[in-house]
Amino acid sequence: MYLLLIAAVCVVVLTTAAGLVIRFKGSLGRLTTKKALKLNLSAFVPIMAGAVIMLIPDMASAAETAGASGGNGLGFIAAALSTGLATIGAGYAVGSVASSALGAVSEDPSLLGKTLIFVGLAEGIAIYGLIISIMILGAL
Repeated sequence: MYLLLIAAVCVVVLTTAAGLVIRFKGSLGRLTTKKALKLNLSAFVPIMAGAVIMLIPDMASAAETAGASGGNGLGFIAAALSTGLATIGAGYAVGSVASSALGAVSEDPSLLGKTLIFVGLAEGIAIYGLIISIMILGAL
C-alpha cells in the first residue's frame, strides 16, 4: 500500500514539475502538453485503480465493525444524488435564463424585474434538491 502511495506522490510531483517547465519554457523538448497529459493519465489511473483495489478489504471490514447497514448507505447516496443533480440542473437553467435575460435587458432595460424572477425560479431548483436531501438525511 505504501508503495502505491509513494508512486502516486511521485507522479503528482513529476507532473507538476513538467507543467511548470512547459508553462515557463514553452515546451519540454519533444514532449508537448498532449503527450504529457497522456503520460500522466497512463501512469496515474493504474496507480489509483490499484490503490482502490487494495483498500476495498479494509473498507469492508470497517463497515462491518461500524455496524453500517446497506439502507443507510443507499440513503446517503440518494441524498448526494438529489443535491448534485439538482445543482447541475440549476446551473444549466441559470446559464440559459441569465444569458437570455442579459440580452433582453440590453434591448429594453424595463424588463429587468421580470427577468430577475425567471433567474430566481431557476435558482430555486437547487434549493428543492437541498430540501429533499435534508429530508432524506433526517429519515435515516
